[in-house]
Amino acid sequence: MSTELPKTYSPKETEDKIYKLWEESGFFSPEGLPSVALAKKGKISEPESFTIIMPPTNANGSLHAGHGLVLTIEDIMTRYKRMRGYKTLWLPGLDHAGFETQVVYEKKLEKEGRSRFQMDRQQLYDEILEFTLNNKKNIEDQTRKMGASCDWLREKFTLDKDIVETVYETFEKMTNDNLVYRGKKIINWCSKHQTSLSDLETNDIEQKDNFYYLQYGPFVIATARPETKFGDKYVVMHPDDERYKSYKDGRKIDLEWINGPITATIIKDKAIDMAFGTGVMTITPWHDSIDFEIAERHGLEKEQIIDFHGKLLPIAGEFAGMSVSKARPLIVEKLKSKGLLVKIDEDYKHAVKKCYKCESVIEPQIKDQWFLKMKTLAEPAIKAIENGDIVFIPEHYKKISLHWLKNILDWNISRQIAWGIPIPAKICVQCDEGIVDTRDKITACPKCGGDIRPETDTFDTWFSSGQWPFASLGYPDSKDYKTFFPTDVMETAGEIIFFWVARMIMFSLYITGKVPFKTVYLHGLVLDAKGQKMSKSRGNVINPLDFTDKYGTDAFRMGLVIGNTPGTSLALAENRIKGYMHFANKIWNVARFVLMNINTNIDPEFNSYNEKQKEYLNELAEIAKEITDDMDNFRFYIASEKIYHYFWHTFADKIIEDQKNSVKNPADKDNTASQQLLGNILLTCLKLLHPFMPFITEEIYSKLPLPQKTLLMIENWP
Repeated sequence: MSTELPKTYSPKETEDKIYKLWEESGFFSPEGLPSVALAKKGKISEPESFTIIMPPTNANGSLHAGHGLVLTIEDIMTRYKRMRGYKTLWLPGLDHAGFETQVVYEKKLEKEGRSRFQMDRQQLYDEILEFTLNNKKNIEDQTRKMGASCDWLREKFTLDKDIVETVYETFEKMTNDNLVYRGKKIINWCSKHQTSLSDLETNDIEQKDNFYYLQYGPFVIATARPETKFGDKYVVMHPDDERYKSYKDGRKIDLEWINGPITATIIKDKAIDMAFGTGVMTITPWHDSIDFEIAERHGLEKEQIIDFHGKLLPIAGEFAGMSVSKARPLIVEKLKSKGLLVKIDEDYKHAVKKCYKCESVIEPQIKDQWFLKMKTLAEPAIKAIENGDIVFIPEHYKKISLHWLKNILDWNISRQIAWGIPIPAKICVQCDEGIVDTRDKITACPKCGGDIRPETDTFDTWFSSGQWPFASLGYPDSKDYKTFFPTDVMETAGEIIFFWVARMIMFSLYITGKVPFKTVYLHGLVLDAKGQKMSKSRGNVINPLDFTDKYGTDAFRMGLVIGNTPGTSLALAENRIKGYMHFANKIWNVARFVLMNINTNIDPEFNSYNEKQKEYLNELAEIAKEITDDMDNFRFYIASEKIYHYFWHTFADKIIEDQKNSVKNPADKDNTASQQLLGNILLTCLKLLHPFMPFITEEIYSKLPLPQKTLLMIENWP
């Protein structure tokens, strides 16, 4: 009757076989569960559902260790709930990832000696589409390698026709509700990638620059950017500044400036910080957001000094056509030669906005863009979070989210790139009016009757992915939406709480009237062994498949989860993974010993144990209860550690040693009880370990002498 396992466990020989078995079983789909698993669990009424929508992976490369963590945590939740008898759906998906993907593809073009600016727009789109779809298939294969028990039959892509239709319907509704507008506003412009970026796509980098004090008529002004000053003809001061009370608002002053004499106008505005510099500043409304707001309030002219390629315009005189970096020292030299340079502070530290992808300095520019009014969308989200409709793990992210939502700015949703979902609108050639046209039926400008052209901008990718939870479930009419929405958990990285999580909450409340998920579980970063953030430039990016290939997927998953508290970063050393490979081998050896010494079916109902054996079973029941409580409260890092220690130090080191002689000796009066004890403890341990280490546990379970069994993945949780 005894079954003998091979001497050593081989993940390479086991994992693909086991995954194929799972996928073909149909148990990844909630419809696959009721007929076998739920009936077996004695469920008669419709079971509760449990839903996770997978954060759609950017389909522009390969999985990295951070993706490995996402897939591991979400698979742990999914497998646990499935074993608890829930109608479980984990919906997988991938993201076209707009700007991010185009940046990756542009790097590929650079290596090939090509540029997107020399390509036909459609050709560029088609090439990126092929590139993305190839990556998409690669990522799907890698996701399977991680053991993800998601429902592949429901997989979605952010460019799927139905997703795009939902995005367009949302845009149309927002337009009708007066939340969308197009206008000339100051935006973050990346000269390298030739597109606008949202505030969240820029990094404020502290750096040291020269700070120049310049003579501007009777005033001394200070600036770190003398190259923007050619068009400065407004000098602004606080109305309460006693130093300048003799200068009246609107007064004209003639003065000598960089390229000759100009007439400046005095402007009084409370936005001025009296303690900064000399308390007086000139403004460059085209290239600074604060200056833009001042100019808007006072109806002042705005003049462009730097073009969209980062070069100075003709207003800069002999410096026209130069890049900022080349022109700046020459401009300072000219100011000095004219006696307009008062002094230079060489130790000025300030934050400089840079593109989060290429680190080019962001140039504020005024440009016609599509904007979304955010305060109206934020208010219901604030209310829902304050009411506790959404639980944040860790809890401090609740406060962070509320602070951001309460200080939210209008969102520039236009991107000047080919790759993405086109903004469904037309632009009037005559009056420049923007007309939303989601059904592509408008043929002339409704404002002036002029000719129109299609809008060439695409949506910021977060505009579409912000609608992911309800769009991926087929809002509003599908059975999936009605069954599985709102979802239960959104598990994702803490660093994208503003990019994505807050926007999903706003969009979902606006469109569906419901929160998109009940719990937000935010994990930290996966760092390299030295605790450094992974980046391609550092060359320290961990490919999870390198580790899974070497040590097995189960070992990699345990290395990611044990001791990894939500919201904190994890330094992932190879020795850590190697240690859990030794644990996998320990599980295998223990199972091998038990199976070699069992000559009867494991009977979960067996109860003829001696007092010591009953104590062992009671201890295990207590451990199982604690682990269940940990699982229900998202303490996976504790639950995994408890079953690890129990299996190794209690089951292997203590119980097996204690029962070894009895189980090996058929003449021993406790032989049958010892067999049942070890068999039942092994079965329970496999169940408790399964969400964390699915491959090895499923393989061992398949060899257990049980009177009835299907797959461990749908067994009853202890």
